[in-house]
Amino acid sequence: MRTRSKFWALCALLTAVLVGCGSNTTGSSAASTVPSVAPATTAPVTGTVTVFAAASLTESFTEIGKQFEAAHPGTTVKFNFGASSTLATQITQAAPADVFASASPTNMATVVDAGSAANPTTFAKNTMEIVTPPNNPAHIASVADLAKPGVKVALCQAQVPCGAVAAKVLSNAGVSVTPKTYGPDVKAVLTTVELGEVDAGMVYVTDAQAAAAKVKGIPIPANQNASTAYPIAALTKASNPTAAAAFVAFVLSSSGQAVLAKAGFSPGS
Repeated sequence: MRTRSKFWALCALLTAVLVGCGSNTTGSSAASTVPSVAPATTAPVTGTVTVFAAASLTESFTEIGKQFEAAHPGTTVKFNFGASSTLATQITQAAPADVFASASPTNMATVVDAGSAANPTTFAKNTMEIVTPPNNPAHIASVADLAKPGVKVALCQAQVPCGAVAAKVLSNAGVSVTPKTYGPDVKAVLTTVELGEVDAGMVYVTDAQAAAAKVKGIPIPANQNASTAYPIAALTKASNPTAAAAFVAFVLSSSGQAVLAKAGFSPGS
C-alpha cells in the first residue's frame, strides 16, 4: 500500500509539473502571434479635396484632378489657382485647404515654417520663355531685345515665383528691363501678351505651350535661362487628410507625372 501511495503521489507531482509547463508554452505561443502594431487599414478616399496650386499648374492640375476623381469615385477636387506667394499667405492665415502645390520652394517654406505643412516633395520643374503676340510686332528674337527703346514688356511681380525667375534670366543675360506692367501671376502676364497690350512678356515654357497659337514663343538659351522647382504637400490642418494624401500621391505617380510631362514640365528629381 505504501508503495502504491508513493506511486500515485509521484504521478500527481509529474502531472502538476507537466500542466504548469504546458500553460507556459501556450502563453508564449499566443504572445508571439499577436502583432506589436495593429495592421494598417486603408481608409476610403471620398469627399472634397481643396487644392491651392500655382497659376502655372492650371491646365495640368485640372487634368490631374479629372483623373483623380475618375480613380476615386465619390471624390471632388476643388482648385484655387493663383500666385504662390498669395496662396502661401492665405494658407498661413487659415484659409481652408487640403493641399498646397507651389511654384517655388520659398513660398512652400513659408507654409512649412508656419506649421501649416510638413515634408514637401518636389514634383516638377519649369523654365522661362519669351512670348509675343503672334505677329511679333517688335521683332523680338532674344532677351536682349526686351531692353530696346520703345519695347513694351510685361513681367510678373517681383514677389511672385515667375517674377523672381524672370529676374534671374535678365541677370544671366546682363539685361536691364523696365516693364510697362507687372502681372500678379504668370497667367496675367500671358493674357496681357495675348491681348496685344505689350510687345513681349516672360512666362514659363508650360504657359507658352498652353497658349498655343495665341502667342509666339521665343526660346531662351540654356546659359541665360533659369528654372524653379515645384514642391507639393498635404496641409497639417486639412479637413480631408485622407484625400489630401491621396491627391499628393497621385501627382507623384506615373499618371500624374505623365500629365505634367505632356504640359512641358521637367521631372522634379
